[in-house]
Amino acid sequence: MDLNLTGRRALVTGSSSGLGAAIAELLAAEGADVVVHGRDEARTREVAEKIGAVAAAIGDLATDEGADAVARVAGEVDVLVNNAGSYEHVGWAEATAAEWLRTYEVNVVSGVRMIQRLVPGMRERGWGRVIQIGGGLASQPIAMQPHYNASLAARHNLAVSLARELKDTGVTSNVVSPGAILVDAVQDLITGLAPERGWGRSWPEIERNAARDFVPNDIGRFGRPGEIAGAVAYLASPYADYISGATIRVDGGTIRSVT
Repeated sequence: MDLNLTGRRALVTGSSSGLGAAIAELLAAEGADVVVHGRDEARTREVAEKIGAVAAAIGDLATDEGADAVARVAGEVDVLVNNAGSYEHVGWAEATAAEWLRTYEVNVVSGVRMIQRLVPGMRERGWGRVIQIGGGLASQPIAMQPHYNASLAARHNLAVSLARELKDTGVTSNVVSPGAILVDAVQDLITGLAPERGWGRSWPEIERNAARDFVPNDIGRFGRPGEIAGAVAYLASPYADYISGATIRVDGGTIRSVT
């Protein structure tokens, strides 16, 4: 299926590894002119070269200067995927006010910076896509990582507000909400925990049991980066012209809700 993305220019923030790299790779394979972004220059350029990206943009989006630098390299973008973000594995007692502020700056305000720099051009041209990478913790938060849960909820909320702002412009704003995704760090973690948790020895056994204990879902496994990338590519395409202000959950049924 041709998603008709040939000639569309797309910036994927935080695409020098993991989920962002998978998104950038699929958009490039679908014909989009992809700009890869990261803070580590060597890693970012390596991904850009691997997928045939048109440019590599280096900059820290948690600063105005970094966002300006990335926007200059990105140019006239048709598709903005706000994927960049981070979190620490801490609970309420350890998450200081400074950590809350830093997490909000990195996970929320960085995306706002790119929206403010790139969406006006989309509006002028009469077509564009803004896609936030959110997460199930936005609507079903856990006790751990309260600062991260809250920042995801803000990402979901601002995407809907932006959709209202972009009414009748030809530019849409949506969220792709992943469940637990099997990136390298996650696989290393659960493989290391397997012996003490009694999850088995073979990878299929370990994954099934780890998913049951960590992220119970109807599919019985962790998601794959390519499955998130597929949802992003669809929302970026003309086939999604009539979708705005929506959250597309790609979580195997982890979130138990009809909304």
